[in-house]
Amino acid sequence: MASYDRRTGGIPRPPKAGDTWWYAAVAGEAADSFSTRVRTRTRRACLGAVLLLTLVYAGLVLTATGRRWGDAAVTGRRADTRIAVFLRDHPSLAGAATLSLVLACVLLVGLGVLRKRYALTGAAVGAVAVALAVAGLLQRYAPRPRVPDAAGALAPSGFPSATATLAFGIAFALALVVPRRSRELVVGAATLWAVVLGAYSVAAGDHRPGDVIAAALLALAVQCGLIALLARRGKVRPGTRRGTTARGLPATLPLALLAAGGLAAGFLLLGDTLGLPATAPYDPDELRLAHRCGQALAAGVGAAAGLALLVLVRHVDLAGGPASYRLGGPLIEDSGAPDQGELVGPFTENHDHEIS
Repeated sequence: MASYDRRTGGIPRPPKAGDTWWYAAVAGEAADSFSTRVRTRTRRACLGAVLLLTLVYAGLVLTATGRRWGDAAVTGRRADTRIAVFLRDHPSLAGAATLSLVLACVLLVGLGVLRKRYALTGAAVGAVAVALAVAGLLQRYAPRPRVPDAAGALAPSGFPSATATLAFGIAFALALVVPRRSRELVVGAATLWAVVLGAYSVAAGDHRPGDVIAAALLALAVQCGLIALLARRGKVRPGTRRGTTARGLPATLPLALLAAGGLAAGFLLLGDTLGLPATAPYDPDELRLAHRCGQALAAGVGAAAGLALLVLVRHVDLAGGPASYRLGGPLIEDSGAPDQGELVGPFTENHDHEIS
């Protein structure tokens, strides 16, 4: 019996040499229990992300207060002079953001091809495509009030943000193609990049904070659903529990601080910005506060989504199928240690151990 298979009830017995798949069958312990646990928790995470996405949609799109708060957060970028001056002095940021998205797509595919993980690369690219497709369907068909813009035409919907969906989708999909020992570092750094890209889209007035929040939750839901599907097909196995946390700290520590600080600051400021009057004029200080509140919430949710994914797959190896059961004990000790990937059984070719 492999060390990661446990009883579903009762007191677990420590594994001993000689435990095999047939012992698991006799004892009633499922051989794919690790895959079952991975599938269960990723499926729950997927459903939780969908539920949060629904709540964000209902609160920030369907209610007048939520729409007014989102509009104030976008308008407040003009009241925040530091952001306005920075964007005015750096007009090339729009091109740099587009270029970074292209390079991220190339990185995702290139890493998978170089590591010869063709199936996982296809699955990762497919997850990004599914997230973008769902974002497009929500933008086009999700019910919402018909709000006209200043010119009288109906304002196009940006919920969720396609740009942020692509950025977070690529960041989370990297978990499938990078080596497990570098997963926390690479995925954490990519999530920080996606958060910065979402903050830029809000500061530039392209999207509301709710659009970026929804994009992060949508990308997390699709990625968790994909991992649950891989676990259902037995394509996951336990990974080593040492040597990965310290290597990923340069990215995961800032990500954790950003998640905690962003969510705390955003919820503290949210109570002061939801009481905006129903009609203009608005106080510039309130608009500036709403913009900072929206940026904090978007950054906090995006960072928390990345951390949630890393926690879900922390001890999971996504690079191959489940680990095969191996036998041990006195019957095979004399025959030497088996080679990597070699299937061994209770009887060896040592003729000193024959059944009479």
